[in-house]
Amino acid sequence: MTGEAVGEAAGGAGVAHGLVVAVTGAARGIGREHALAFAAEGARVVVNDVESAAEAVAEIRAAGGEAVAHERSVGEWAGARSLVDAAVERWGRLDVLVNNAGVLRDRMLVSMTEEEWDAVVQVHLKGHFATLRHAAAHWRERSKAGERVNASVINTTSGAGLLGSVGQANYAAAKAAITALTQVAAVELARYGVTVNAIAPAARTRMTEQAMPDLVARPATGFDVYHPANVSPLVVWLAGSEARGVTGRVFEVEGGAVSVADGWRHGPRTDVGRRWRPVELGPVVGALLAEATAPEPVYGAG
Repeated sequence: MTGEAVGEAAGGAGVAHGLVVAVTGAARGIGREHALAFAAEGARVVVNDVESAAEAVAEIRAAGGEAVAHERSVGEWAGARSLVDAAVERWGRLDVLVNNAGVLRDRMLVSMTEEEWDAVVQVHLKGHFATLRHAAAHWRERSKAGERVNASVINTTSGAGLLGSVGQANYAAAKAAITALTQVAAVELARYGVTVNAIAPAARTRMTEQAMPDLVARPATGFDVYHPANVSPLVVWLAGSEARGVTGRVFEVEGGAVSVADGWRHGPRTDVGRRWRPVELGPVVGALLAEATAPEPVYGAG
């Protein structure tokens, strides 16, 4: 998203016109593109990152948009609360929360350290929960005061969270938990006028350049499938009025492709009407697996 595009839409009636949006992990990569895309559609943006968010904020402001920086960790309870506070103190409310912040500590399971597990779970999973918890309290308070709230949360899961990924047990587990958190929050927060969805993006970031540099490399010519800006249009749309009926869903986004991820659901079932004996279960399980749809392969398996 160019600075000119931000300026062109910041004063107009874009999809996100007038919304107050907080984007975590927005100093660079996908998060930065989200912040710029929201500003281009007329939103006021809190740009969060533990690194300096000043560059993205300066770009938005220079193009005529409105943005403030927030440079505390959302993986910490107080830091997450202060993110919501920053939006409320500056603009009186928060309308949209985009959870994007993340880190990688890739390691095969047998070699993974406690610190590597904890660091990834804290930033990804706790970072999603903590911001969502404080934002939800803000929206509940407004709803109970009689206001008609139209708020949105867009979480960030991953293909690794949907299918698993060899060498990323910590990351895959955290991202899978985020999909479950999204589904629960969508139901719990509907009464307050909040939609909650998640995206599983495929894009070129510091994390993917580390994990799969050849796959996400910038092409010499043609459409750059893995440019991080390709992900942002769907995120902006999910925050708009047209998406008010969409909640509790997970979307995969890669280049120009958008798909709905079809998650766990009840499969074939056999009920004997009493407690099973272990010796009986071999043919029963075999028949169930023969009838069930085979799972998608784990990334990196084989």
